[in-house]
Amino acid sequence: MPGNLPPDTAGFVGREAELDRLDGLLDQRRLITLTGVGGVGKSRLALRAAARPGRARPDGVWWVELSPLRDPGLLTTTLAHTLGLTVGVAAHAGQSLDEELCAWMADKSLLLVLDTCEHLVTPVRHLVGELLQSAPGLTVLVTSRERLGSPGEAVLEVRPLPCEGPDSDALVLFRAHARAASPQAAAALADPARAALAAEVCRRLDGIPLALELAGARLRLWSLERMAHLLGARFDVLADTGRAALPARHRTLRTAIGWSHELCEPLERLLWARLSVFAGDFDAAAARTVCAGGPLPAARVERLLEGLVAKSVVRRSRERGTGTRYRMLDTIREFGHDWLVELDEVRTVADRHAHWYAALARAAEQDWMGPGQVDWYRRMSAEHAQLRTALEHLLGTDPGAALGMAGALWFFWFSCGHLQEGRGFLERALAQVPPTGAEHAQALWALGLTMLLQGDLGAARLTGIASVRAAEAHGDPEGRLRAAYLRSVSLLMPGDPVRALALAGPPARAGHGGEGSGAGWLLCQLVSAYALCDLGRFEEAAEEAEGLRTACVELGERWMRAYADYVLAVSALGLGRHAEAARHVRAMLSGKRLLNDRFGIALGLDMLAAAVAGLGDGELAARLLGTGHAWWRTVGRPQMGSPSLTALRDQGERQARAAIGDAAYESAFRGGAATPTG
Repeated sequence: MPGNLPPDTAGFVGREAELDRLDGLLDQRRLITLTGVGGVGKSRLALRAAARPGRARPDGVWWVELSPLRDPGLLTTTLAHTLGLTVGVAAHAGQSLDEELCAWMADKSLLLVLDTCEHLVTPVRHLVGELLQSAPGLTVLVTSRERLGSPGEAVLEVRPLPCEGPDSDALVLFRAHARAASPQAAAALADPARAALAAEVCRRLDGIPLALELAGARLRLWSLERMAHLLGARFDVLADTGRAALPARHRTLRTAIGWSHELCEPLERLLWARLSVFAGDFDAAAARTVCAGGPLPAARVERLLEGLVAKSVVRRSRERGTGTRYRMLDTIREFGHDWLVELDEVRTVADRHAHWYAALARAAEQDWMGPGQVDWYRRMSAEHAQLRTALEHLLGTDPGAALGMAGALWFFWFSCGHLQEGRGFLERALAQVPPTGAEHAQALWALGLTMLLQGDLGAARLTGIASVRAAEAHGDPEGRLRAAYLRSVSLLMPGDPVRALALAGPPARAGHGGEGSGAGWLLCQLVSAYALCDLGRFEEAAEEAEGLRTACVELGERWMRAYADYVLAVSALGLGRHAEAARHVRAMLSGKRLLNDRFGIALGLDMLAAAVAGLGDGELAARLLGTGHAWWRTVGRPQMGSPSLTALRDQGERQARAAIGDAAYESAFRGGAATPTG
């Protein structure tokens, strides 16, 4: 079943009544908002409810974490990317991003969980309203400190855990975290008098789960008696910072967070404040570089980070393929940011953060065409929220650096499915920086790439011309080759292979100079092979594609190598070698799935359908065309409007219908179209 629910690793206590109530609302209503104070457990309750077996939907249960998102303009893009849809491909035709997402979701049956929306209430309300109106099979569950205020919204307030009784939910949670912090202290809670004192602590903490978790962790260093005494005195480390006007439960949570702060070593407090610059999760290398400085040496950051993990200030997580990562809950991060403001370090640390991720972007670009490509894809995908944060900061403080970073991330926008977002960042940066220099030429070229895959071929063609001029002015052979690729593809896709070949074929490549292993050279070789196929010169196309594939194998590169396999499949099909074509395109699909290249997967499924139809298997061809149709819907414009791609797809359909008949074809096609694309 499709979906992306995160693992429920934080522990869950009680809430049976809330879960039953929420289950009923999810069955009866289409928009439910869980409200409550920070730290009360809204996200945990939403996750537990969404993960229940009865919540499964044909098109999945999807979790969209909005906490790291600061730009409301990226809300639609964020939702779409989570769902596996590349938005923005129809924007050039006058369709808004919201309309594009609504159209895609119109026939879907799914549950969408939007987590942590209080900083985006207005744009979330607007987008959710449009989605619910367009998609009758959609249910939306929201967590927010305040309701959306939408028509038809059902609001369920998540209240603190019950504190009454010797086995209250609050006491159970407190004991669990006390046991993790200090087994001896937890064992002592079996004594009736101490159990009663622990229950009093839970009451004074108002049963707020995050406060109970932090207090339980304090038993590593504090006695239960000391904790109770401080609560009895209404200890509040923030009383002098203007927080006294907060509602009681907010003050209680700030008190518990303040305890954690007081118990930290001075350098741990400094690290906590500086870590607040990270949006979402981060790794130790980033923390070491961004947070070191002054009294905090880089060599001590990891030990101090582990100290914050032990105190429940920072949480550790491990994601497949990206190693150990860390994050802070929003309420704790906000507390740290308050201290960063007090230290007058907000700009300094934000600058370090932005330049660290700009350097990471450059390193990834340098290695993208090598054996680490899949690892870089996973790492940069994990760092997506940090890349956004860095670019937003640089656009406001150092547009030149923003231009360089956005251009260096061409592979992320172009090859990893972030077309609309990349186009937005590139256009904003280019508008702020004088049109000179290598970084301008690179960013202009990257902008053209996003336009290409969006199907905005007119804009891509004009940008390609400008890119050629910029590359010529800079005098870089690699830049000239990249610009030639952009111009040639913008001509090839609408159906002009002759001019495309003239710009990217072997004589043109030799005239530009450059290296046979550079991205520009290989991209030109790729479009040259495509153009030769369109011209029916299949033997020559196969020769170009074999050369490209060999170069990619030597480099250890996978993304372009898969496209070389595709051209080999097209060439084999053109020569009537259907089994060979199927073999090549299966290799192509294997490579594309490694990088989740949706355009490539859609392209490959059409090709495989044509190959198996030629082998006489009409039913499989119909199913593949149906699956390909579902993938094309996630990309946008089917076959990108290319005459040659459309002709290939239509050829497979004609042969499949001829083999099994129209009724069997339609049935198999529908079955394939129902295949999940996640």
